[in-house]
Amino acid sequence: MGIVGACMVPHPPMIVPAVGRGSEKQIEATRSAYARVAAEIAALSPETIVISSPHATMYADYFHISPGSGARGSFARFNAPQARFREDYDVALVKAVEDIGAAEGLPAGTRGERDPALDHGTMVPLHFIRQACGGFRLVRVGLSGLPLEAHYRLGQLIRRAADELGRRVVFVASGDLSHKLQSYGPYGYAPEGPEYDARVMDACGRGAFGELFDFDEAFCERAAECGHRSFVIMAGALDGVAVQARRLSHEDITGVGYGICTFRPGEPDASRRFLEIREAAQAARLAARRRACDPWVQLAWQSVESRVLTRRVMDVPEGLPEALTGRRAGAFVSIHKQGRLRGCIGTIAPTRASLAEEIIHNAVSAATRDPRFDPIRPDELAWLEISVDVLGEPEDIDSQDALDVKRYGVIVTSGGRRGLLLPDLEGVDTVARQVAIARQKAGIGPKEPVRLQRFEVVRHT
Repeated sequence: MGIVGACMVPHPPMIVPAVGRGSEKQIEATRSAYARVAAEIAALSPETIVISSPHATMYADYFHISPGSGARGSFARFNAPQARFREDYDVALVKAVEDIGAAEGLPAGTRGERDPALDHGTMVPLHFIRQACGGFRLVRVGLSGLPLEAHYRLGQLIRRAADELGRRVVFVASGDLSHKLQSYGPYGYAPEGPEYDARVMDACGRGAFGELFDFDEAFCERAAECGHRSFVIMAGALDGVAVQARRLSHEDITGVGYGICTFRPGEPDASRRFLEIREAAQAARLAARRRACDPWVQLAWQSVESRVLTRRVMDVPEGLPEALTGRRAGAFVSIHKQGRLRGCIGTIAPTRASLAEEIIHNAVSAATRDPRFDPIRPDELAWLEISVDVLGEPEDIDSQDALDVKRYGVIVTSGGRRGLLLPDLEGVDTVARQVAIARQKAGIGPKEPVRLQRFEVVRHT
Protein backbone atom coordinates (compact mmCIF):
# COMPACT_ATOMS: atom_id res chain seq x y z
CA MET A 1 0.00 0.00 0.00
CA GLY A 2 2.81 2.46 0.82
CA ILE A 3 2.18 5.91 2.30
CA VAL A 4 -1.57 6.24 2.98
CA GLY A 5 -1.45 9.51 4.92
CA ALA A 6 0.84 12.10 6.47
CA CYS A 7 0.77 15.03 8.84
CA MET A 8 2.97 17.75 10.29
CA VAL A 9 2.53 18.24 14.04
CA PRO A 10 4.33 20.06 16.89
CA HIS A 11 5.67 18.46 20.05
CA PRO A 12 5.25 20.78 23.06
CA PRO A 13 5.47 18.55 26.16
CA MET A 14 3.05 20.87 27.96
CA ILE A 15 0.23 19.62 25.71
CA VAL A 16 0.36 16.28 27.57
CA PRO A 17 -1.88 16.78 30.63
CA ALA A 18 0.48 14.94 32.97
CA VAL A 19 3.15 17.48 32.03
CA GLY A 20 1.03 20.58 31.51
CA ARG A 21 -1.07 20.17 34.67
CA GLY A 22 -3.61 22.57 33.26
CA SER A 23 -1.31 24.81 31.21
CA GLU A 24 -2.16 22.72 28.15
CA LYS A 25 -5.42 24.68 28.01
CA GLN A 26 -3.40 27.64 26.68
CA ILE A 27 -3.02 25.82 23.37
CA GLU A 28 -6.50 24.37 23.09
CA ALA A 29 -6.67 24.90 19.32
CA THR A 30 -3.54 22.80 18.89
CA ARG A 31 -4.86 20.10 21.23
CA SER A 32 -8.16 19.95 19.38
CA ALA A 33 -6.43 19.74 15.99
CA TYR A 34 -4.14 17.01 17.33
CA ALA A 35 -7.19 14.96 18.34
CA ARG A 36 -8.58 15.32 14.80
CA VAL A 37 -5.27 14.16 13.35
CA ALA A 38 -5.26 11.11 15.61
CA ALA A 39 -8.79 10.21 14.55
CA GLU A 40 -7.82 10.52 10.87
CA ILE A 41 -4.81 8.28 11.41
CA ALA A 42 -6.99 5.69 13.17
CA ALA A 43 -9.37 5.71 10.19
CA LEU A 44 -6.45 4.82 7.89
CA SER A 45 -5.65 1.65 9.91
CA PRO A 46 -1.87 1.97 9.54
CA GLU A 47 0.37 -1.04 10.03
CA THR A 48 3.35 1.26 10.63
CA ILE A 49 3.78 4.86 11.67
CA VAL A 50 7.02 6.60 10.71
CA ILE A 51 7.89 9.57 12.91
CA SER A 52 10.68 11.94 11.98
CA SER A 53 11.84 13.82 15.07
CA PRO A 54 14.33 16.67 15.56
CA HIS A 55 15.04 15.26 19.03
CA ALA A 56 16.01 11.74 17.97
CA THR A 57 19.70 10.93 17.48
CA MET A 58 21.12 13.42 14.98
CA TYR A 59 24.41 13.55 13.07
CA ALA A 60 25.87 16.11 10.70
CA ASP A 61 26.28 13.69 7.80
CA TYR A 62 24.10 10.67 8.59
CA PHE A 63 20.41 9.88 9.11
CA HIS A 64 19.97 7.74 12.20
CA ILE A 65 17.09 5.27 12.25
CA SER A 66 16.40 3.73 15.65
CA PRO A 67 17.57 0.09 15.74
CA GLY A 68 16.33 -2.99 17.56
CA SER A 69 12.91 -4.47 18.19
CA GLY A 70 11.51 -1.56 20.17
CA ALA A 71 12.05 1.13 22.77
CA ARG A 72 10.59 2.71 25.88
CA GLY A 73 10.28 6.31 26.95
CA SER A 74 8.61 8.61 29.45
CA PHE A 75 8.18 12.27 30.26
CA ALA A 76 10.25 11.87 33.43
CA ARG A 77 12.53 14.76 32.44
CA PHE A 78 9.39 16.89 32.35
CA ASN A 79 8.38 15.72 35.84
CA ALA A 80 5.78 13.26 34.57
CA PRO A 81 7.31 9.76 34.77
CA GLN A 82 3.84 8.24 34.82
CA ALA A 83 3.34 9.26 31.17
CA ARG A 84 5.31 6.48 29.52
CA PHE A 85 5.42 4.44 26.33
CA ARG A 86 6.62 1.10 25.09
CA GLU A 87 6.74 0.82 21.31
CA ASP A 88 7.59 -2.04 18.95
CA TYR A 89 9.64 -1.12 15.89
CA ASP A 90 8.94 -2.30 12.34
CA VAL A 91 12.26 -4.10 11.96
CA ALA A 92 11.61 -5.17 8.37
CA LEU A 93 10.80 -1.66 7.20
CA VAL A 94 13.86 -0.25 8.97
CA LYS A 95 16.07 -2.81 7.22
CA ALA A 96 14.48 -2.08 3.84
CA VAL A 97 15.16 1.65 4.23
CA GLU A 98 18.72 0.95 5.34
CA ASP A 99 19.34 -1.41 2.40
CA ILE A 100 17.90 0.97 -0.18
CA GLY A 101 19.88 3.85 1.31
CA ALA A 102 23.10 1.84 1.02
CA ALA A 103 22.33 0.97 -2.60
CA GLU A 104 21.48 4.58 -3.44
CA GLY A 105 24.45 6.13 -1.61
CA LEU A 106 22.30 7.92 0.98
CA PRO A 107 23.94 7.80 4.44
CA ALA A 108 21.06 6.40 6.52
CA GLY A 109 20.92 3.48 8.92
CA THR A 110 20.93 2.16 12.45
CA ARG A 111 24.54 2.77 13.42
CA GLY A 112 25.55 5.18 16.16
CA GLU A 113 22.60 5.13 18.52
CA ARG A 114 23.36 7.32 21.53
CA ASP A 115 20.17 6.96 23.54
CA PRO A 116 17.59 4.24 22.85
CA ALA A 117 14.87 5.98 24.89
CA LEU A 118 12.02 7.58 22.98
CA ASP A 119 12.36 11.36 22.71
CA HIS A 120 9.60 13.88 23.32
CA GLY A 121 9.41 14.72 19.63
CA THR A 122 8.23 11.14 19.18
CA MET A 123 6.18 10.73 22.36
CA VAL A 124 3.98 13.84 22.02
CA PRO A 125 2.47 12.60 18.72
CA LEU A 126 2.18 9.10 20.20
CA HIS A 127 0.27 10.50 23.17
CA PHE A 128 -2.56 11.49 20.85
CA ILE A 129 -2.30 8.67 18.33
CA ARG A 130 -2.35 5.93 20.97
CA GLN A 131 -5.58 7.33 22.36
CA ALA A 132 -7.20 6.78 18.97
CA CYS A 133 -5.68 3.59 17.65
CA GLY A 134 -3.26 0.75 18.30
CA GLY A 135 -1.89 -2.26 16.53
CA PHE A 136 0.80 -0.42 14.60
CA ARG A 137 4.56 -0.60 14.77
CA LEU A 138 6.89 2.36 14.80
CA VAL A 139 9.87 3.61 12.78
CA ARG A 140 11.74 6.52 14.36
CA VAL A 141 13.92 8.65 12.10
CA GLY A 142 16.35 11.39 13.09
CA LEU A 143 17.30 14.45 11.07
CA SER A 144 20.80 15.41 9.93
CA GLY A 145 22.97 18.35 8.98
CA LEU A 146 22.83 17.30 5.33
CA PRO A 147 21.13 19.56 2.75
CA LEU A 148 17.36 19.68 2.42
CA GLU A 149 17.63 17.69 -0.81
CA ALA A 150 19.06 14.74 1.14
CA HIS A 151 16.15 14.90 3.60
CA TYR A 152 13.67 14.84 0.72
CA ARG A 153 15.50 11.87 -0.77
CA LEU A 154 15.25 10.02 2.54
CA GLY A 155 11.48 10.48 2.41
CA GLN A 156 11.47 9.04 -1.11
CA LEU A 157 13.39 6.00 0.11
CA ILE A 158 10.98 5.47 3.00
CA ARG A 159 8.08 5.54 0.54
CA ARG A 160 9.88 3.11 -1.75
CA ALA A 161 10.57 0.71 1.14
CA ALA A 162 6.92 0.88 2.22
CA ASP A 163 5.82 0.14 -1.35
CA GLU A 164 8.16 -2.82 -1.66
CA LEU A 165 6.92 -4.35 1.59
CA GLY A 166 3.29 -3.51 0.92
CA ARG A 167 2.98 -1.68 4.24
CA ARG A 168 0.16 0.72 5.10
CA VAL A 169 2.26 3.59 6.44
CA VAL A 170 1.35 6.95 7.91
CA PHE A 171 4.17 9.51 8.05
CA VAL A 172 4.22 11.89 11.01
CA ALA A 173 6.57 14.87 10.64
CA SER A 174 7.18 16.08 14.19
CA GLY A 175 8.50 19.60 14.59
CA ASP A 176 7.71 22.96 16.11
CA LEU A 177 7.90 26.09 13.99
CA SER A 178 9.81 29.22 15.01
CA HIS A 179 10.97 29.70 18.59
CA LYS A 180 11.36 33.47 18.08
CA LEU A 181 7.81 34.71 17.79
CA GLN A 182 7.54 36.77 20.99
CA SER A 183 9.91 38.66 23.25
CA TYR A 184 8.74 36.50 26.16
CA GLY A 185 9.40 33.24 24.30
CA PRO A 186 12.29 30.89 25.07
CA TYR A 187 14.60 32.53 22.50
CA GLY A 188 13.18 36.05 22.39
CA TYR A 189 11.94 37.70 19.22
CA ALA A 190 13.33 37.96 15.69
CA PRO A 191 11.43 39.29 12.67
CA GLU A 192 12.31 36.10 10.82
CA GLY A 193 10.20 34.14 13.35
CA PRO A 194 6.73 35.27 12.27
CA GLU A 195 7.87 35.33 8.64
CA TYR A 196 8.98 31.70 8.87
CA ASP A 197 5.69 30.58 10.41
CA ALA A 198 3.61 32.42 7.82
CA ARG A 199 5.61 31.02 4.91
CA VAL A 200 5.77 27.42 6.07
CA MET A 201 2.08 27.28 7.02
CA ASP A 202 1.15 28.78 3.66
CA ALA A 203 3.29 26.31 1.71
CA CYS A 204 2.21 23.25 3.68
CA GLY A 205 -1.40 24.37 3.82
CA ARG A 206 -1.40 24.29 0.02
CA GLY A 207 0.72 21.15 -0.25
CA ALA A 208 3.29 23.24 -2.15
CA PHE A 209 6.23 21.16 -0.95
CA GLY A 210 8.63 22.44 -3.59
CA GLU A 211 8.63 25.78 -1.77
CA LEU A 212 10.18 24.13 1.29
CA PHE A 213 13.49 24.14 -0.60
CA ASP A 214 13.38 27.93 -0.84
CA PHE A 215 14.03 28.47 2.88
CA ASP A 216 17.63 29.64 3.19
CA GLU A 217 19.54 27.94 6.00
CA ALA A 218 20.65 31.25 7.48
CA PHE A 219 17.04 32.45 7.50
CA CYS A 220 15.89 29.25 9.23
CA GLU A 221 18.63 29.64 11.82
CA ARG A 222 17.62 33.22 12.57
CA ALA A 223 14.02 32.07 12.92
CA ALA A 224 15.13 29.29 15.31
CA GLU A 225 12.84 26.81 13.60
CA CYS A 226 12.71 23.23 14.78
CA GLY A 227 10.92 21.03 12.26
CA HIS A 228 11.79 22.19 8.76
CA ARG A 229 13.94 19.19 7.88
CA SER A 230 11.31 16.91 9.33
CA PHE A 231 8.69 18.45 7.04
CA VAL A 232 10.98 18.01 4.05
CA ILE A 233 11.41 14.28 4.75
CA MET A 234 7.62 13.99 4.84
CA ALA A 235 7.39 15.88 1.54
CA GLY A 236 9.77 13.36 -0.01
CA ALA A 237 7.55 10.52 1.18
CA LEU A 238 4.71 12.14 -0.82
CA ASP A 239 6.82 12.81 -3.92
CA GLY A 240 5.14 12.51 -7.30
CA VAL A 241 1.54 12.15 -6.15
CA ALA A 242 -1.37 14.53 -5.88
CA VAL A 243 -2.00 15.58 -2.29
CA GLN A 244 -5.12 16.78 -0.52
CA ALA A 245 -3.71 19.23 2.04
CA ARG A 246 -5.62 20.65 4.99
CA ARG A 247 -4.41 23.30 7.38
CA LEU A 248 -5.95 22.57 10.77
CA SER A 249 -4.35 25.02 13.17
CA HIS A 250 -1.55 27.45 13.92
CA GLU A 251 -0.93 28.96 17.33
CA ASP A 252 1.55 31.38 18.83
CA ILE A 253 0.78 31.47 22.52
CA THR A 254 4.10 30.65 24.19
CA GLY A 255 6.42 32.41 21.74
CA VAL A 256 6.79 29.14 19.82
CA GLY A 257 4.86 28.32 16.65
CA TYR A 258 2.68 25.20 16.66
CA GLY A 259 1.32 24.25 13.24
CA ILE A 260 -0.76 21.25 12.20
CA CYS A 261 -1.58 20.15 8.64
CA THR A 262 -2.74 16.82 7.23
CA PHE A 263 -2.03 15.34 3.81
CA ARG A 264 -3.89 12.61 1.95
CA PRO A 265 -2.02 11.19 -1.08
CA GLY A 266 -3.85 10.61 -4.36
CA GLU A 267 -3.02 9.65 -7.91
CA PRO A 268 0.46 9.97 -9.49
CA ASP A 269 1.25 13.52 -10.58
CA ALA A 270 4.51 14.18 -12.45
CA SER A 271 4.25 17.91 -11.73
CA ARG A 272 4.83 17.13 -8.04
CA ARG A 273 8.22 15.48 -8.46
CA PHE A 274 9.67 18.47 -6.69
CA LEU A 275 13.23 17.27 -6.19
CA GLU A 276 13.57 16.04 -9.77
CA ILE A 277 12.24 19.35 -11.08
CA ARG A 278 14.52 21.33 -8.79
CA GLU A 279 17.60 19.32 -9.71
CA ALA A 280 16.93 19.63 -13.43
CA ALA A 281 16.68 23.42 -13.10
CA GLN A 282 19.79 23.55 -10.92
CA ALA A 283 21.76 21.38 -13.35
CA ALA A 284 20.82 23.69 -16.21
CA ARG A 285 21.93 26.76 -14.23
CA LEU A 286 25.24 25.16 -13.25
CA ALA A 287 25.90 24.03 -16.82
CA ALA A 288 25.33 27.57 -18.05
CA ARG A 289 27.63 28.98 -15.37
CA ARG A 290 30.28 26.44 -16.22
CA ARG A 291 30.19 27.38 -19.89
CA ALA A 292 30.82 30.98 -18.84
CA CYS A 293 33.84 30.12 -16.65
CA ASP A 294 37.29 31.45 -17.50
CA PRO A 295 40.14 29.11 -18.59
CA TRP A 296 41.45 28.70 -15.01
CA VAL A 297 38.19 27.21 -13.76
CA GLN A 298 37.55 25.32 -17.00
CA LEU A 299 40.92 23.63 -16.57
CA ALA A 300 40.08 22.60 -12.99
CA TRP A 301 36.74 21.23 -14.20
CA GLN A 302 38.37 19.16 -16.92
CA SER A 303 40.87 17.79 -14.41
CA VAL A 304 38.18 16.77 -11.95
CA GLU A 305 36.09 15.09 -14.64
CA SER A 306 39.08 13.26 -16.08
CA ARG A 307 40.04 11.85 -12.68
CA VAL A 308 36.52 10.96 -11.56
CA LEU A 309 35.35 9.44 -14.85
CA THR A 310 38.54 7.84 -16.22
CA ARG A 311 40.78 7.70 -13.10
CA ARG A 312 43.43 9.54 -15.14
CA VAL A 313 45.33 12.72 -14.40
CA MET A 314 45.00 14.69 -17.59
CA ASP A 315 47.87 16.22 -19.49
CA VAL A 316 48.09 19.97 -19.98
CA PRO A 317 45.81 20.68 -22.96
CA GLU A 318 46.84 22.81 -25.89
CA GLY A 319 45.59 26.31 -26.48
CA LEU A 320 45.74 27.58 -22.90
CA PRO A 321 46.59 31.23 -22.22
CA GLU A 322 50.23 32.14 -21.57
CA ALA A 323 49.18 33.20 -18.07
CA LEU A 324 48.57 29.51 -17.30
CA THR A 325 51.45 27.88 -19.16
CA GLY A 326 54.18 30.52 -18.91
CA ARG A 327 54.27 31.14 -15.15
CA ARG A 328 54.49 29.25 -11.90
CA ALA A 329 52.42 29.94 -8.77
CA GLY A 330 50.78 28.26 -5.85
CA ALA A 331 47.06 27.64 -6.27
CA PHE A 332 44.10 26.34 -4.32
CA VAL A 333 41.17 24.52 -5.91
CA SER A 334 37.91 24.62 -3.93
CA ILE A 335 34.92 22.43 -4.75
CA HIS A 336 31.43 23.05 -3.41
CA LYS A 337 28.29 20.97 -3.80
CA GLN A 338 24.94 22.65 -3.25
CA GLY A 339 26.60 25.41 -1.28
CA ARG A 340 28.67 23.14 0.98
CA LEU A 341 32.40 22.54 0.81
CA ARG A 342 33.18 19.22 -0.90
CA GLY A 343 36.95 19.47 -1.16
CA CYS A 344 39.76 22.03 -1.04
CA ILE A 345 43.45 21.37 -1.63
CA GLY A 346 46.22 23.73 -2.67
CA THR A 347 49.85 24.65 -2.61
CA ILE A 348 51.32 27.74 -0.97
CA ALA A 349 54.25 27.88 -3.36
CA PRO A 350 54.58 26.41 -6.85
CA THR A 351 55.50 22.71 -7.04
CA ARG A 352 54.96 22.10 -10.77
CA ALA A 353 56.48 23.39 -13.99
CA SER A 354 53.52 25.70 -14.70
CA LEU A 355 50.41 27.12 -13.09
CA ALA A 356 48.34 24.93 -15.43
CA GLU A 357 49.93 21.78 -13.99
CA GLU A 358 49.49 23.16 -10.47
CA ILE A 359 45.75 23.57 -11.06
CA ILE A 360 45.38 20.14 -12.70
CA HIS A 361 47.02 18.28 -9.83
CA ASN A 362 45.41 20.32 -7.06
CA ALA A 363 41.99 19.80 -8.64
CA VAL A 364 42.59 16.04 -8.58
CA SER A 365 43.63 16.23 -4.94
CA ALA A 366 40.62 18.35 -3.98
CA ALA A 367 38.28 15.87 -5.66
CA THR A 368 39.82 12.65 -4.37
CA ARG A 369 42.33 13.24 -1.55
CA ASP A 370 40.86 15.78 0.84
CA PRO A 371 40.92 13.75 4.09
CA ARG A 372 37.70 15.42 5.29
CA PHE A 373 35.59 13.98 2.49
CA ASP A 374 35.02 10.83 0.48
CA PRO A 375 36.22 10.99 -3.14
CA ILE A 376 33.78 12.66 -5.50
CA ARG A 377 31.50 10.23 -7.34
CA PRO A 378 30.48 10.51 -11.01
CA ASP A 379 26.85 11.20 -10.07
CA GLU A 380 27.94 14.31 -8.15
CA LEU A 381 29.65 16.06 -11.07
CA ALA A 382 26.52 17.89 -12.25
CA TRP A 383 26.14 19.58 -8.85
CA LEU A 384 29.65 20.86 -8.29
CA GLU A 385 30.88 24.43 -8.29
CA ILE A 386 34.64 24.97 -8.60
CA SER A 387 36.81 27.98 -7.90
CA VAL A 388 40.54 28.52 -8.29
CA ASP A 389 42.62 30.85 -6.11
CA VAL A 390 46.04 31.77 -7.51
CA LEU A 391 48.35 32.87 -4.70
CA GLY A 392 50.70 35.80 -4.80
CA GLU A 393 54.08 35.75 -3.08
CA PRO A 394 53.79 35.58 0.74
CA GLU A 395 55.28 38.50 2.64
CA ASP A 396 56.31 38.63 6.29
CA ILE A 397 54.30 40.90 8.59
CA ASP A 398 54.99 42.03 12.14
CA SER A 399 51.49 41.72 13.56
CA GLN A 400 47.86 40.94 12.83
CA ASP A 401 47.30 44.65 12.30
CA ALA A 402 48.69 44.25 8.79
CA LEU A 403 45.94 41.78 7.86
CA ASP A 404 42.61 42.37 6.18
CA VAL A 405 40.32 39.31 5.99
CA LYS A 406 38.78 40.47 2.71
CA ARG A 407 42.05 41.25 0.94
CA TYR A 408 44.76 39.04 2.44
CA GLY A 409 45.13 35.38 3.23
CA VAL A 410 47.30 34.42 6.20
CA ILE A 411 50.03 31.86 6.83
CA VAL A 412 51.02 31.00 10.40
CA THR A 413 54.22 29.05 11.07
CA SER A 414 55.63 27.56 14.25
CA GLY A 415 58.59 25.25 13.79
CA GLY A 416 57.60 22.65 11.22
CA ARG A 417 53.90 23.39 11.55
CA ARG A 418 52.25 25.71 9.09
CA GLY A 419 48.62 26.66 8.52
CA LEU A 420 47.03 28.73 5.77
CA LEU A 421 43.65 30.37 5.33
CA LEU A 422 42.45 32.04 2.17
CA PRO A 423 40.94 35.55 2.24
CA ASP A 424 37.31 36.54 1.88
CA LEU A 425 35.76 33.33 3.19
CA GLU A 426 32.14 33.09 4.30
CA GLY A 427 31.85 33.19 8.08
CA VAL A 428 35.38 34.53 8.60
CA ASP A 429 34.70 38.17 9.40
CA THR A 430 37.58 39.16 11.70
CA VAL A 431 41.34 38.93 11.61
CA ALA A 432 41.34 37.23 15.00
CA ARG A 433 39.09 34.45 13.68
CA GLN A 434 41.16 34.14 10.51
CA VAL A 435 44.37 33.63 12.46
CA ALA A 436 42.68 31.32 14.97
CA ILE A 437 41.45 29.01 12.20
CA ALA A 438 44.88 28.99 10.55
CA ARG A 439 46.45 28.07 13.91
CA GLN A 440 43.90 25.31 14.41
CA LYS A 441 44.57 23.85 10.97
CA ALA A 442 48.28 23.68 11.80
CA GLY A 443 47.80 22.31 15.31
CA ILE A 444 49.33 25.45 16.81
CA GLY A 445 48.03 26.53 20.21
CA PRO A 446 46.40 29.95 20.64
CA LYS A 447 49.27 31.28 22.76
CA GLU A 448 52.22 29.74 20.92
CA PRO A 449 54.44 32.29 19.13
CA VAL A 450 54.10 32.20 15.35
CA ARG A 451 55.60 33.75 12.27
CA LEU A 452 52.92 35.62 10.33
CA GLN A 453 52.78 36.05 6.57
CA ARG A 454 50.13 37.51 4.33
CA PHE A 455 49.39 37.00 0.65
CA GLU A 456 46.92 38.18 -1.95
CA VAL A 457 45.02 35.96 -4.33
CA VAL A 458 43.36 36.23 -7.69
CA ARG A 459 40.09 34.30 -7.38
CA HIS A 460 38.59 32.63 -10.43
CA THR A 461 34.98 31.45 -9.97
